[in-house]
Amino acid sequence: MDVLSLGIYVVDVLGRPIDQFPEKGKLALFDELEIHTGGCANNTAIALSRLGISAGAMGKVGSDAFGDLILQTLVDNDVDTAGMQQDTNSSTSFTFVAVASDGERTFYHYIGANGELCEADLNWEIIKRAKILHIAGALVMPRFDGAPMANVLREAKALGITTSLDTAYDATGKWMEILEPCLPYVDMFMPSIVEAQYLTGLSEHREITQFLRNNYGIHTIVIKMGENGSYASTPEAEHLAPAYPVNAVDATGAGDAYVAGFLAGILMDWDLKATAELASATGAACVTAMGTTAGIQNLEETLKISRQ
Repeated sequence: MDVLSLGIYVVDVLGRPIDQFPEKGKLALFDELEIHTGGCANNTAIALSRLGISAGAMGKVGSDAFGDLILQTLVDNDVDTAGMQQDTNSSTSFTFVAVASDGERTFYHYIGANGELCEADLNWEIIKRAKILHIAGALVMPRFDGAPMANVLREAKALGITTSLDTAYDATGKWMEILEPCLPYVDMFMPSIVEAQYLTGLSEHREITQFLRNNYGIHTIVIKMGENGSYASTPEAEHLAPAYPVNAVDATGAGDAYVAGFLAGILMDWDLKATAELASATGAACVTAMGTTAGIQNLEETLKISRQ
């Protein structure tokens, strides 16, 4: 297995266009409703598989219809689900995504089974088979965030597994308090610019990168900047990749798709520029369809976006 995607698995219900919520007690209509599987770890695993990389999933869902939907969708996308657990005591995590007419999204999230995932749930026999352990959804897994996650990253690194980390937005505002124990054991860190700014208290991508590398020794730092592209840096090289112009329908999951493209480039031994451009193209493909993975295509089709 090339990448084990450990973290959050969610069902997303998307409604669009929703530009404002009705007053309390009132009703408003919208045009489209779709149900998709989502969650950072889910999205990254499926996107990796579409790009031709062997991916596994590790996380927790409920023993309910939404949990079944997540597992079936992973199987349909050739993702190894041996690391997934169905918990009879909690419901599958759920997000209602209100997509505005300009594509911007507002979320209502129920943590559910993702909030129950803990260190004791993890199967190390499966983790040991991975070349890269990618943890996706840090800051929204209350029983796994902080010291338990740091333990897992440290253990994985000791086993010679490359470690990768992507954060979610921390609505509790704890940010560095939760993440700091993990950072010394991370080989590749890929936050969004907003998340990176909250974490470090700094605003500019290069100074954020310098701070993270100097303090925690992180080798590869990638900052996702949405329509402003992305910045990827290693001690040897840096590259500012553009955001490719596509017809944007829904930006949900674009960051996770970007990460999948980046991990794919690393596994194929591409240089930093080619890797960041593949990541950018994968993120661009994602926004062309509703939901987190519907727009993701195979490697050949994805590369066409970067060659336009």
